[in-house]
Amino acid sequence: MPQSIKGRGAQKKVHNRFFELKHEVLDEYLNFCELDGELADKNKTQYIDVFPKTFVNKVTSPDVGMMYSANPYQGCEHGCIYCYARNSHEYWGYGAGVDFERNILIKKNAPVLLEKKITQKNWKGDTIVFSGNTDCYQPIERRLEITRKCLEVMLKWKNPTGIITKNSLILRDLELLKEMAQYNTIGVNISITSLSEETRRILEPRTASIKNRLKTVEILSRNNIPVNVMIAPIIPSLNSHEILPLIEKVASLGAKSIAHTIVRLNGQITEIFEDWVRKKLPHRADRILHQIAECHGGTLNDSQWGRRMRGEGIIAKQISDTIRLGKAKYMKGRKMPALDNSHYLDLKNPQRTLF
Repeated sequence: MPQSIKGRGAQKKVHNRFFELKHEVLDEYLNFCELDGELADKNKTQYIDVFPKTFVNKVTSPDVGMMYSANPYQGCEHGCIYCYARNSHEYWGYGAGVDFERNILIKKNAPVLLEKKITQKNWKGDTIVFSGNTDCYQPIERRLEITRKCLEVMLKWKNPTGIITKNSLILRDLELLKEMAQYNTIGVNISITSLSEETRRILEPRTASIKNRLKTVEILSRNNIPVNVMIAPIIPSLNSHEILPLIEKVASLGAKSIAHTIVRLNGQITEIFEDWVRKKLPHRADRILHQIAECHGGTLNDSQWGRRMRGEGIIAKQISDTIRLGKAKYMKGRKMPALDNSHYLDLKNPQRTLF
C-alpha cells in the first residue's frame, strides 16, 4: 500500500477536469517515487494572495438555505474528505484532492469589498453567510484575521450575519458576536459530524477536536448567541449510529436546533473519497460505499435539487426518522431565531425612524 499522506484528508492528487491532458505537468522523479510507494512530497501548505473584484456571492441553488455567501479563503486546510467545495478548486486551476488542502487562496481585500457591497443603494440588509464554500475560521485565519475584520464591518452596519464553521477559533471573536447578538443579527452554525475523536482524525484531520467544538457550542449558547449544530454529512456505516447521542449532547449544551445532510460524492469527490476509504477503512470500505449508493439511487452522487441533500430509499429514511426522533426527544420547542435587518435599514436611512 502506498505511504499515507499524514495530516491530510485526500490521499492523492487528481487531474483537473478543465485542463487538457497535453497541459499536464509531470515530474519524472516524483512520479517514479509514487509508483514505488514512496512519498517525495514536502506536503506543505501554500498561501496565495488573490485580488477579486467582488466578495459577496448570490446563491442560486434552491436547497442550500442561504441567499448570499462570502468566503475569505478558497481551498481549506481542514482537509474534510467529503467536502463538496473541493470541486470548486478546479476553477482556480488546482485539483480537488490534496491541492484543495495545500493551496489556499487568500482575499485580503475582502473587508473593503464587503463594505462596498452592503453600502450599495439597492442593498436591503439580507443575511450574508460566511463559509458558504470553505471554512472562514480555518488555521490561517488565526494569523490573518480576515474573517474578524469582515465581522467588524457587519457589526458596524448591523447587517444580519451567518457563520458556518467547525473550528473553535470562532471564540476569539466572542466579544464581537455578543454585541451582534444584542441586535439579533448573528446566527452560528457549528459542524459536528461525530463524537468520536478517532473518527474525526481520519475524516476531518485538521479541524478542531470534538471536545473543543462541543465547548464552542456551550460557550456561544451561554452568551446568548444562537447555535445550530450541523450533523453534516451523515455517512452510513461511519457516523450514522451516532445521531441520537450527538443530538442529546448538543441539546444539553444549549444548541437551538440541528440540521443534517446525507453525504453525496459529487464530481471528483467520488474518486477522492473512494481512494481515502479504501486506505483508511479497508475492512468497511465496500459496505460504506454500497450504503452511500443506496441513498442515491445506486450511484455515489445525486445532483437533483431537493433530493441530493436528503437521499432516498430505506437507509435515508432510517436516518431521517432518527433525526426526527432526536429533535422530538431532545430539542422540542427550540428553533433558530429569524435575524433582524431593521437596525441596518435604520442606519442606512435614518429618516425611516421618523415614520
